[in-house]
Amino acid sequence: MLGGVAITIGLTITTIIIGLALALPLALASMSDRAFLRGPAKFYIWIFRGTPLLVQIVIIYTGLPQLGLRFDVLTSAVLALSLNEAAYLSETIRAGFSAVAKGQIEAAKALSLSKVATLRLVTLPQVIRIIIPPLGNSVNGLLKATSLASVISMEELMRRAQVLMQAKFEVLELYCVAAVFYLVLTSLWDVVQRRLERHYGRGYAPTQDRTPALRSPAAA
Repeated sequence: MLGGVAITIGLTITTIIIGLALALPLALASMSDRAFLRGPAKFYIWIFRGTPLLVQIVIIYTGLPQLGLRFDVLTSAVLALSLNEAAYLSETIRAGFSAVAKGQIEAAKALSLSKVATLRLVTLPQVIRIIIPPLGNSVNGLLKATSLASVISMEELMRRAQVLMQAKFEVLELYCVAAVFYLVLTSLWDVVQRRLERHYGRGYAPTQDRTPALRSPAAA
């Protein structure tokens, strides 16, 4: 089962990296004024947010081969999880962009910054700070959602537990062990998330008034 834990962690990291790489252009496209970019992006988000992840995994692994597209178990799991996660993360990123004050964008234009420079220097640093809490929740959920890949025999934590159940007939005990492993993983990520929030929120932390209190009119 420790081997399954390692695969679960690797699957989560790979999925979140690919998901973020897809989510940013997807979010920008969904906010675009051009219909040929906005329409497909919103349709993609609608499809992957509106259908169960389990169904998406099964369709990619067993349905696409009927169309001539064959993927192994690992590729199917990563592809399904990444495409699904990208849809949710794109909405998180879009909400982060919407939370940035429009006055800052106008100030960037007044300074003659290009759209790329405005995105890199003004908008993205603030978006990152805003989306870290919901992004952390997405990673937490993804750690547990990887268990759905067991339906196509992906050798992650849940699949390893199921194999042991068939061999030892200790269903409740092994489910409890798997639950403890997931709880440890999500707790460790919670520590990382809190550190990230403190790091990116340093410039926005409320400052304490360090001026000593006046004790008497004479001191005043």
